[in-house]
Amino acid sequence: MQEKKTNYLGRGLLGGGLVLVLLLIDQLIKIEVKTNMRIGDEIYIFDWFRIHFIENNGMALGMELGSKIFLSLFRIVAVAFGIWYFVQQIRRAASLRYVVLLSMILAGATGNIFDSLFYGQLFTESTPWSISTLTAFGEGYAPMLKGKVVDMFYFPIIDTTWPSWMPWVGGDRFVFFSPIFNFADACISVGVILLILFCRNGHVPAPVKGDRDISSERQREENEM
Repeated sequence: MQEKKTNYLGRGLLGGGLVLVLLLIDQLIKIEVKTNMRIGDEIYIFDWFRIHFIENNGMALGMELGSKIFLSLFRIVAVAFGIWYFVQQIRRAASLRYVVLLSMILAGATGNIFDSLFYGQLFTESTPWSISTLTAFGEGYAPMLKGKVVDMFYFPIIDTTWPSWMPWVGGDRFVFFSPIFNFADACISVGVILLILFCRNGHVPAPVKGDRDISSERQREENEM
């Protein structure tokens, strides 16, 4: 029993620690971009990878859905459910892989909520003409729940023009992959994809060594009787 509790505690500490580390990385990247770049500024790393600063009111990958307050409240409810589910899986001794991937998703969702909750209170507005600065809490560009999410990673792997003979789109620019996203979005996307690929049964409680030893001992006692 003691070994089983230790196993749960270890998974819980690992999962919680991973959430905090990923959340810290996400916020450091966002703050660095927000306080050093103007909206629309772009830094070329490679032709297929750029740092391009934008902000959005929406969900992952810049999608828009409903009002800003609705989106922020939806995120808060989703993260609250995610925390509850995460704790339940720890108690059920879910596989380590499953716990790690859940931690990635939870960290990503929490990172974007942090933007919505606090960035409008902590920073001046970012514009195409001015760089945002840190300000006294409550004196920022937007009320709580209405802060904008900072995005910066842009991967135009294919950037070309449709042939002129193509109907409707001929001569238009074609970019793949066009969404601009942040580290939190990447954590969510990678976590979900890996869950689908490798953890279809990952939530099944992992066997604990102590439980196997107790079971074997009870079986021997029954056989001797």
